[in-house]
Formats: sequence, structure tokens, C-alpha cells
Amino acid sequence: MTATQDPSIQANAERSYTVSRADLPLSCPLPEMALWNSHPRVYLPIEADGEADCPYCSAHFVLKD
Repeated sequence: MTATQDPSIQANAERSYTVSRADLPLSCPLPEMALWNSHPRVYLPIEADGEADCPYCSAHFVLKD
């Protein structure tokens, strides 16, 4: 299940997320996540390597094509 399919994702609840190209540009927390209980939104460069880590919460994102 990709992040865009589940609008009830709790911010920073997981340590690993699988995202698709539809989720780009990638940010943490994801747009579907509540910001009120999370860190500031930061955009992550995932296109080149297919993986990225959030510098705030260390969440790991993997781009699934």
C-alpha cells in the first residue's frame, strides 16, 4: 500500500514508507499526515537513488516504480 492510498496515516508513526512517483515531490511528513504533532515539512530528494531518509525523524522512504 502506498502513502497516497491511506489518508489516515499518522505522522512519523512508521520507520519505513514505500512511496510511488505519484507521491513526488516527496516530503516528510507526507501531505496526508497531520502536521500539528510532527516536525516541520522537509522535501527529500528521492528520485536519484530511489531511497531517502528524513533528517528530522529518520523515517526511511523507498521509491517503488
